Amino acid sequence: MANIKELVKQKELFTGGHRACTGCGAVIVARQVLMVAGPNTVVAGATGCLEVVSTIFPYTAWNIPFIHSAFENAAATISGVEALYKSWVRQGKYNKKINFIAFGGDGGTYDIGLQSLSGAVERGHNILYVCYNNEAYMNTGVQRSGATPKGADTTTAPVGKVRKGKEQSRKNLTEIMIAHDMPYVAQSVAGNWRDLTSKVEKALSIEGPKFINVLQPCMLGWSYKPEITCQMGRLAVDACVWPLYEFVNGRYKITYKPKQKKPVSEWFSPQGRFRHLLKPENKQMLDEIQAQVDNFWENLLKKEAPAQNQ
Repeated sequence: MANIKELVKQKELFTGGHRACTGCGAVIVARQVLMVAGPNTVVAGATGCLEVVSTIFPYTAWNIPFIHSAFENAAATISGVEALYKSWVRQGKYNKKINFIAFGGDGGTYDIGLQSLSGAVERGHNILYVCYNNEAYMNTGVQRSGATPKGADTTTAPVGKVRKGKEQSRKNLTEIMIAHDMPYVAQSVAGNWRDLTSKVEKALSIEGPKFINVLQPCMLGWSYKPEITCQMGRLAVDACVWPLYEFVNGRYKITYKPKQKKPVSEWFSPQGRFRHLLKPENKQMLDEIQAQVDNFWENLLKKEAPAQNQ
């Protein structure tokens, strides 16, 4: 398990001076991932918030090789680099261990880049793909994405007299990746450094394709006070809106279980994008969302049970 005393001794591979918004969760995720990965790492970054704020020419916040990919092909790009590395190793031109990591937001992962990610996993590349999931296309104007939760207010699924925000439930990408029968899949969150760094450490120790879906609170699109970003992440976990679990060697393991499960409304309350759901006239939609969250959590507990009994 990752040790905080050892992690903070590492050289900063993702530096300050970037242009991220105050309280941005994406840069927290990138910094913690690289603390574990170390300097022998190559990163591909899909177009999105993290790339835009960290690579404004002629400056960069990355103290490692970084490749800017298009919105849709970060997984393909890092796959190509990994394939070249394997060729060099076979030819005796290189012998150091390298970590190959791709970062993409939910727009570039759930939607536009899903085909690229699926193909990279199917081919079996030894890569780690990290999705920093802020639940909308934040970089281009807070448009809804496949990761946007039901009821959220976005610029392309706004709250009005006819509709109460996004009408569809979010895509469950973590379970889609588990269906690829890959060696390691996990969910984590900005706001629980130990969970995230431990999962990155485990992922990088496993050969083959790995995927970690990290919920990344976004003060711009979620409309909350920037100083509570990490608190927002932990609250999502305590409400079981975003359970922390992993799938390794064909088994589910829940890595955090709330001592007292909080209602979804408590997670909604600090966020402007959900304020309409707390009004009495929208109680039915709030109850529907709560029921969906409860159902997924109960099913997840059942999935873990067989492994515990062996």
